[in-house]
Amino acid sequence: MATISVLEKANRIVIKIGSSLIVDANGFVRHEWLDNLVSDITKLRESKKEIIIVTSGAVALGRGLLGVNKNIKLKLSVAQCAAALGQIELITAYKNAFAKRDTKVAQLLLTISDTEERRKYLNTRNTLSVLLENLMVPIINENDTVTTSEIRYGDNDRLAARVTSMSSSDCLVILSDVDGIYTGSPKNKNAEHIPVIKKITRKIIGMAGDTNSAYGTGGMITKLEAARISTESGAHMIIADGRVNNPIINIINGGKYSLFTAKTSPSLARKNWIAGMLEPRGNIYIDSGAIVALKKGRSLLPAGTTKVTGDFERGDAVIIFDNDNNEVARGLTAYSIADAQLIIKKKTLEIEKILGYKGRPALIHIDDLVITSGG
Repeated sequence: MATISVLEKANRIVIKIGSSLIVDANGFVRHEWLDNLVSDITKLRESKKEIIIVTSGAVALGRGLLGVNKNIKLKLSVAQCAAALGQIELITAYKNAFAKRDTKVAQLLLTISDTEERRKYLNTRNTLSVLLENLMVPIINENDTVTTSEIRYGDNDRLAARVTSMSSSDCLVILSDVDGIYTGSPKNKNAEHIPVIKKITRKIIGMAGDTNSAYGTGGMITKLEAARISTESGAHMIIADGRVNNPIINIINGGKYSLFTAKTSPSLARKNWIAGMLEPRGNIYIDSGAIVALKKGRSLLPAGTTKVTGDFERGDAVIIFDNDNNEVARGLTAYSIADAQLIIKKKTLEIEKILGYKGRPALIHIDDLVITSGG
């Protein structure tokens, strides 16, 4: 599968940017490079693609502001201080570059745990959806200032993969100071570049060698972990050299890269996750009209719900039954059982008056629901 085909077919793309790309050797933002990258992203957006950015660079920029040598390993408290200082410089650089193209950006600071705890996961997913619906570019970085352990090796590679999965993106592009996977060290003239990887085998893992950059912390091993997470969630992943100007256009025009191919789509991967990987916390019973609606690809509305049982909160998995106790579907509920009990059998327009806040129109959105019955 050609990379140009992957990018052309993708509706939603996550682009991860390494520290060594956006921060120069003196600890300053590489504004010209960033401007060229934003030009590339603008062209993608003009072709109706949604873009999410996961960026490193805050700690590297903060080092310069603190006057700390880039070769000195930072204590956690100092690294967090550097991140807090550098984050302002980093997001300002992005904001100014995108402002030239009349594009608004929004900053999200996440930790890996935010992608693992279901309610935080759901809130972040919803926030990303709203930002993209409003034609903004979300810019995400690891929230280093609140981490309770050492800022870990390659966290933003893993975070980018988790964001790719969370946002049901079609492709993750990791821009780095390497142009992909080789059969040995890229410094070895006999090492061969591998353009397409269909399966991450032990042999592939054995080929991975760490990068050597002044600021970057994401070695090839962490990129392979990111590839595993992404491809299992239904997204292709590209590792490409970001050091060139216009790195995205360079990929499209035939620049060297390694492509990890997904075996399914983000939608199907998410449906499989909901159907088989989550422990249900409750049951929802629906009438015949709601069953017909679900099988036509519509969301589950409160009006078609007859009863709810269990102990679930917003974002928990539930099983959907007909009134004869036959399983119809599974999904992630948009309401807790306490709120669901108040709005079942009610029209969507009544939700705000009943609950005192403007909730979501569906009890379970079609994107968070999978039909499990054979009928």
